[in-house]
Amino acid sequence: MSEATAYTLDFENRTRNFIESRRLLHGKAPVLVALSGGADSVALLAVLCRLGYDCRAAHCNFHLRGEESMRDMRHCKDICERLDVDLYIRDFDVSRRMEAYPSESVEMACRNLRYEWFANLLDREGAQALAVGHHSEDRVETFILNLMRGAGITGLTSMNVRNGSVVRPLQPFTRDDIERYLDGLGLGFITDSSNASDAHRRNRIRNRVMPLLEELFPGAGAAILRSISNLEGARGIFNEAIEGKRAVYCTGNSIAIADMVRAESEARTILFELLRPLSFTYTQVCDMLDGAFGSGAVFRSTDGAVVAELSHGVLELVDAARRKLIGEECYSVNLLHDITEPLHIAVTRHPVADFRLERLGAKVAYVDSAALEGGALWELRHYRRGDRMVPFGSHKSKLVSDIFAGLRYSASQKREAWILTRNDEIVWMPGVRNSALFAIGPDTREYLRLELLQ
Repeated sequence: MSEATAYTLDFENRTRNFIESRRLLHGKAPVLVALSGGADSVALLAVLCRLGYDCRAAHCNFHLRGEESMRDMRHCKDICERLDVDLYIRDFDVSRRMEAYPSESVEMACRNLRYEWFANLLDREGAQALAVGHHSEDRVETFILNLMRGAGITGLTSMNVRNGSVVRPLQPFTRDDIERYLDGLGLGFITDSSNASDAHRRNRIRNRVMPLLEELFPGAGAAILRSISNLEGARGIFNEAIEGKRAVYCTGNSIAIADMVRAESEARTILFELLRPLSFTYTQVCDMLDGAFGSGAVFRSTDGAVVAELSHGVLELVDAARRKLIGEECYSVNLLHDITEPLHIAVTRHPVADFRLERLGAKVAYVDSAALEGGALWELRHYRRGDRMVPFGSHKSKLVSDIFAGLRYSASQKREAWILTRNDEIVWMPGVRNSALFAIGPDTREYLRLELLQ
């Protein structure tokens, strides 16, 4: 047996043992392989095929490097023909993506486009996993990148061997290992010319930082990998502790951050870990805790999906799209009959001689029927900044926000409260407060009785 053959078999055995020991792949379900045409992805596709897995390859063409992009695509076709693997190709318009999401960098836009498509392919093909070609040196580079970003223990141990449906079977290997394996199989690969450029931070780490570290500290890469392994063990204990704190301070979508500040010396770390999966930054977390005992501050996650609202020491997490939808809800209503949407309000008309005061609080409102005259516009809507009303029993206008504050309403309670208006003047806040506007008086002949039933 030649040395090349022996190495090929050893590489494949190590890959098989790694997959089995980490339970990355199983059964006969297909495996989707992300194929760029580079050494890592070609080796991954080849070794999985040779190990007997039912592979399907997926190639993304972003058309960012002119002829090189077309060359990469042609090479992927050639490799898949040689390995008898079905290949799916998708062309992407990156500029269009960045117009829709201007905050995204080119790298982030490509990543999001790529993984959105992969997710669709996984579902369509019934694939058990998406296999990507990241190896040990990729992990070292990611560690250094995240270290420079000020990452915590989770960031420093990222690029796990499994992340949801994504698996990394080549994680134990180096670039040299992978290229030697391809040499033994006689499989070629392409090299992205942009990898030589130091325009991207990862390239600067690969081309300048790591060679210098290895020169100054021989074995630096291996030492960093050992540190990552040690941190992974600590991360398990850390995550258990965070989950314990979650049980103490989290209720539904609310986090009692004022209580956290009072009780925890490391409140910032705890809150950051609770919010990190929702794309809030460490700076935002610090600002939240600095204002923990106040109300009114609003924070939006970096991806725009979640809004955090601070109210009386409690941080409420709200879906941004739903929050916007609620704020825009407005219904025209007719007080000549019962209201069924968005609230169920029973409406009856009575002569003033029949009036009897009921002790039902703000669930019932009495409105002089004169309010119906003049073709007024009646609406049910939510609170708007600057809203004012004259509460029943008072002669002075008051900010609705002050009424909410007096009732110690949470941000979600304020947002979801309904307001009945006549020509945009507040007549009633169902279940919250009655207004003095159109209250029964000496000149009232008839009145409307409005009762909130739900």
